[in-house]
Amino acid sequence: MRTSPRALLTGLAAGAALVTVLWLVQAEPSVRLDAVFATLAHLTGLLAGYGVLAMLLLMARVPAVEHGVGADRLARWHAFGGRYVLTLCCAHAALALFGYAAHTGLDLLGATRALLGYPGLAAAAVGTVLLAGVGISSAREVRRRVRHETWRAVHLLTYGATALAFAHQLSGPDLAGGPLAAWLWTLLHTTVGTLLVWYRLVVPVRAALRHSLRVVEVRVEGPGVVSVVMRGHGLEALRAEAGQFFRWRFLSRRLWRTALPFSLSAPVRDDTLRITVKACGDHTRRIRRMRPGVRVLATGPFGAMTAHRRTRSKVLLLAGGVGITPMRALFETLPGGPGDLTLLYRAGDAGQLVLRQELEAIAAARGATLHYLLGPSDGPYDPLAPRALRGLVPDLPEHDVYLCGPPGMARATVAALERAGVPASHIHSEQFTF
Repeated sequence: MRTSPRALLTGLAAGAALVTVLWLVQAEPSVRLDAVFATLAHLTGLLAGYGVLAMLLLMARVPAVEHGVGADRLARWHAFGGRYVLTLCCAHAALALFGYAAHTGLDLLGATRALLGYPGLAAAAVGTVLLAGVGISSAREVRRRVRHETWRAVHLLTYGATALAFAHQLSGPDLAGGPLAAWLWTLLHTTVGTLLVWYRLVVPVRAALRHSLRVVEVRVEGPGVVSVVMRGHGLEALRAEAGQFFRWRFLSRRLWRTALPFSLSAPVRDDTLRITVKACGDHTRRIRRMRPGVRVLATGPFGAMTAHRRTRSKVLLLAGGVGITPMRALFETLPGGPGDLTLLYRAGDAGQLVLRQELEAIAAARGATLHYLLGPSDGPYDPLAPRALRGLVPDLPEHDVYLCGPPGMARATVAALERAGVPASHIHSEQFTF
């Protein structure tokens, strides 16, 4: 079962509409200034509470959602929606403060002191501060300067903020419509909380115990690039597909704190998994020095860039740099006869090509087309320009295109493909840099 992006967005929008109906049922029309502030505070509070749950659901790693929508798209929606949720939280706090000040005749400072004297409102204030901290840590300029582990630790505050907001809403006027409203709100929180615990904690631990995955080889593939081969038990139960990725946690002294997303660079076979990693940071450099026997926790599979996205008989696989890893697995496994598959591999020079012998063997065995597009990215000739792509693949608009590469290259290539006549709906890509 896979949830489509449209179905997910429709469901979330329907939920927001139901929350608005809940507010309308409780609203008491009035032209008094304090009543107007209060009723708007109720609306923004309910929508903020619902929005926090929606953001948590997007990151709950529910397989039907991850496989249908794609992890990168979910992460972008989460980041985009989080800004609006935080805005609603701040608007709710401000409107409630203005309404109380207008009702009591106190100034804003006095009203703030009075409101914080109520335990439920004090809890809500703490929750809002926690969410604001999460939002600040996710700002682009801040995140560039913060270690990934620190950023993830700050994000855990979201769970505490959600619990405080839930307690505030049950004890406050936002759910004053009666026990049915409180029951529905509690059910919604319980459902999202259960999904989070199950898919982010129980499932990974159960998989680790069941499959006993360990590193058996770390093999050099090129300058700064290694393949990590892992073996376990009953890996067919993972139902991993070419084009998907896992979040890998290597239980060595300097790597266990971080789960890193890497695509499979070969199909699963003989209870063996393989990833291919380029050193581009502290953690990826440490992977090169791992010894066989290291235990591995693998969460997944995730990702929607699989054969299920295919709509045409002909397929173009387009890779840049180490983005060849999922393309190599798809190149071997996508159904198709001679002439149906084409792989374009972009690299600075021949020395940067990874898994070259495997690619050439697959192309020869399948009657597939393989082109290396070599040259500096700032050179005078762009092999990924629309005219160049049409020259390499004359019937390009009749292809599905699977794309994986650095963000800048991916954005430029998508634009070139669309100018070359490929519909956006036939271009399939995912990025881990969210």
